[in-house]
Amino acid sequence: QVQLVESGGGLVQAGGSLRLACAASERTFSTYAMGWFRPAPGKEREFVAAISSSGSSTYYTNSVEGRFTISRDNAKNTVYLQMNSLKPEDTAVYYCAAQNRPLYVMSRYYYTSLSEYKYWGQGTQVTVSS
Repeated sequence: QVQLVESGGGLVQAGGSLRLACAASERTFSTYAMGWFRPAPGKEREFVAAISSSGSSTYYTNSVEGRFTISRDNAKNTVYLQMNSLKPEDTAVYYCAAQNRPLYVMSRYYYTSLSEYKYWGQGTQVTVSS
């Protein structure tokens, strides 16, 4: 059972930055693809960003492309989401998630699909004021 704990949320003005972190308990963290999700109107949660197990591949939803950067430090069992140029519409609870589907079958579909992630953190609140 993988336990994920998010941190780094808070209140920031529009145009500001935050860095979220997600620490994993799993010693085989380096075999897990990681993603960040947030609630969206009409959806339980929407995809924000994902990173492959090695960190060599990253994926973003269009609305955050160029503003958010996902990265990971496998030695620290931690994945990060650097959020720059924040907008009020980025306000949400951000959830970290993990999946360990074999790398050779992974594609954009699996990285970006909510249902493919097996383990979830409890979320961290990000509030962007205008």
